[in-house]
Amino acid sequence: MKGVSPVCSDRITEVVARELAADPAVEDRVADCVLAALTEVDDAADTADAGDTGVFLRAVTVHGFRGIGPTATLRLNPGPGLTLVVGRNGSGKSSFAEAAEFALTGGNRRWDGRTSAWREGWRNLHEPDLARIEVELLTGGGAVTVATHWAPGAELTEAQWTERRGDASPAAVDPVSRRQRLDLYRPFLSYSELGALVDGKPSDLFDALHRLLGLDQLAAAAESIRLRKLELERAVKNSRQDRADLLDELAQVADDRADRVAELLRDPDPDLDAIAAEVAGSVLGAEGPEGLRAILRLSLPDPVVVAAVADRLTRAAADLSDHATIDAESDLRVLELLTRAREHAVTAGTCPCPVCGRGDLDDDWLFAADAEIARRSADLDALRSARTEFESALAAARVLPAPVPEELAPATRATDRVVKPGTTSPLPEAPIRSEVLGKRRDAVRRSWDAWAALATAEYDEQSVDRLRTTYQDLAAELAALQRDARIELERLDAVWSPLVPRILAWLEPARAVAADAGELRIVRKAADWLKSATTSIRGERMRPLEATARWVWSTLRQQSNVELGAIRLQGSAGTARRVLLDVTVDEVDGAALGVMSQGELHALGLSLFLPRATVAHSPFRFVMIDDPVQAMDPAKVDGLARVLAEVALTRQVVVFTHDERLAEAVRRMQLDATVLEVQRRERSVVEVRVTGDPVRRYLDDARSLLRTPQLPPAIADELVATCCRSAIEAAGLAKARHELLAAGLAHGEVERRVRNAHTTRAMITLAIMGPRARVDDLNKHLSAVGGRWLVGVLRDATAGAHVPIDRPMRELISDTERFIAWLRAHEPAMVRS
Repeated sequence: MKGVSPVCSDRITEVVARELAADPAVEDRVADCVLAALTEVDDAADTADAGDTGVFLRAVTVHGFRGIGPTATLRLNPGPGLTLVVGRNGSGKSSFAEAAEFALTGGNRRWDGRTSAWREGWRNLHEPDLARIEVELLTGGGAVTVATHWAPGAELTEAQWTERRGDASPAAVDPVSRRQRLDLYRPFLSYSELGALVDGKPSDLFDALHRLLGLDQLAAAAESIRLRKLELERAVKNSRQDRADLLDELAQVADDRADRVAELLRDPDPDLDAIAAEVAGSVLGAEGPEGLRAILRLSLPDPVVVAAVADRLTRAAADLSDHATIDAESDLRVLELLTRAREHAVTAGTCPCPVCGRGDLDDDWLFAADAEIARRSADLDALRSARTEFESALAAARVLPAPVPEELAPATRATDRVVKPGTTSPLPEAPIRSEVLGKRRDAVRRSWDAWAALATAEYDEQSVDRLRTTYQDLAAELAALQRDARIELERLDAVWSPLVPRILAWLEPARAVAADAGELRIVRKAADWLKSATTSIRGERMRPLEATARWVWSTLRQQSNVELGAIRLQGSAGTARRVLLDVTVDEVDGAALGVMSQGELHALGLSLFLPRATVAHSPFRFVMIDDPVQAMDPAKVDGLARVLAEVALTRQVVVFTHDERLAEAVRRMQLDATVLEVQRRERSVVEVRVTGDPVRRYLDDARSLLRTPQLPPAIADELVATCCRSAIEAAGLAKARHELLAAGLAHGEVERRVRNAHTTRAMITLAIMGPRARVDDLNKHLSAVGGRWLVGVLRDATAGAHVPIDRPMRELISDTERFIAWLRAHEPAMVRS
């Protein structure tokens, strides 16, 4: 676009990365911090920006909405070009604009701030039961139809949306899904918005431009870093305040542990590990609450159980002593000898004694032997039973003693309480010193050592007495220790223990503050660097948009003495935000906006709208402007026509106006434009007809030339043929753009190929045969698909502009119309190049 530079479309992360790489003073960790924050918001922006691209309008169909009753369709050429939709006030033309905006965005800016009547009267009075809007789009991915409809009696806000892609079935959609992109690049501009762009809320335009320039991601990253910096700084501040409060509390406690912790806390950079060790020593050591509670949990076997085991062992030992003999093994051998001798006598019968040889082993001997064997067997059984019981009783006695518990380990240090001058003890009795507990614990440990030793001690006559006395001694010592521990625990709970949670509550976040000190230094540097970089990047990205706005203004303002200079964004998120316009009157700075006319304000509004709506990376290739001509003087209308025609070289520009001056200026300056007239008859019947498209204009001019008697016939014939050729070429240009875009070619490539079609025949070849076809094959193709008459019309129209031809001009005009009708209806199979 003449005088227009595209706004930078690089991802903001890439821009910042280049800035960081170019700054040798930036630490790697600072750069990583900035890029990490940007990557997060860039990913979110990518998600929000996903959707169709290269979007053109093809048609807007409306039924029962605003001023349109029965179904009416506004058909548009879905490609770059200027379309003027004209008609008197109340004809229904603005209803098409409002319908398209509502269908695509779910709202209408023209109604914002108006009375409820503007929203309540949205249903057409003549078609109140059915309200429906369909917007046909041509995108880089193919045709898309967005439909909005209401059930009978439904409110405006109860609309339902569907979307159909290509030939697929319609699917329900939420307009919110595309609203963010439409708000960002906003291709719609109503008359009520023109003034608001300049004198509306200062922050609205700032926010719109900020998002458009990609600076919202930059601001979001800066805000993320700022919030992290504030979080870390707040943690440091809170930690310092909590430390001061804790020192005050420790000063009120008469305890040496509180003194030691307070001494550590007074250091500007306190040793957190030393404080933790001090608290751990008091809480986890033998003198601390947990150590004391562990002592209270110690237990010994029940006295009844110990007495029972001792009594059992006493009885077992006495029983064993009663049944024991001097030589139990000898008795067993005698028993075995008698048993074998008896077996021999029973087997051999009466016989001499095999041992002594004297006496016989007869019946009398057998009787006496049986009696002796019975007696000796009974004695041995009793001995065995006594020994078994003794061993079992001894095992039970050895199970009773347990090893010395860890809770009785020696104390690592003694902790004495020091009463400070001027303070009083919180308890009425003097505290039990830690060394007393240590002595008690040592006595219990010695007694427990003796008790544990019984588990492996050899049995003797004193074993049972030792079991009883050792247990009794240990039980007495443990009871005394636990009594003292309970008293000490009560003291600690009253004096020191309440402070421990407070110290620990400060210690944990203090460790986090210490661990985050390095990060705080980094985020502070990152915040400072990003603040400086934002100013630089914002200015760099604003320059092309500013240049576009100044070009638009310089073209629109015509004879105005108001100059538009720099456009700057001032402020940031969380502060006052506004767009500073350097506007001067007769080169004098001042409140220029206050003395500008309404027409000048509207022109300035267009100067701000068009650069934003036509940035290179916008997915929307159309702009729709409603009633921009009001309050403009004739000179500014001419400037508006030039601006719109220039924008229309790369964008589809649709302008609604009831003011004939814009259409007249377009015709007078011979600017390419399609003029559609909207007429409204009774019962809200709306019709749209073409009144000034280039093709129709050339053909009308040709007929006018035939009716001009002042022209010599030769000159008239040449001019008529020239108009016919121009009409064919204009129709071919529209057809080529439509077919190439529908085939999926990028917009830049379409314009390149259109520019390269230097002749009428080249343009027609591109339109009906595609980008790969040769001009030399055009005649053969025309004959094959439409007939030889097409070749003749094209030949005569192009040749007749230079030399006389053997055909009546009235017939050439009629055949040209026929050729164009065929061209528009022809549907070539366009091949992507």
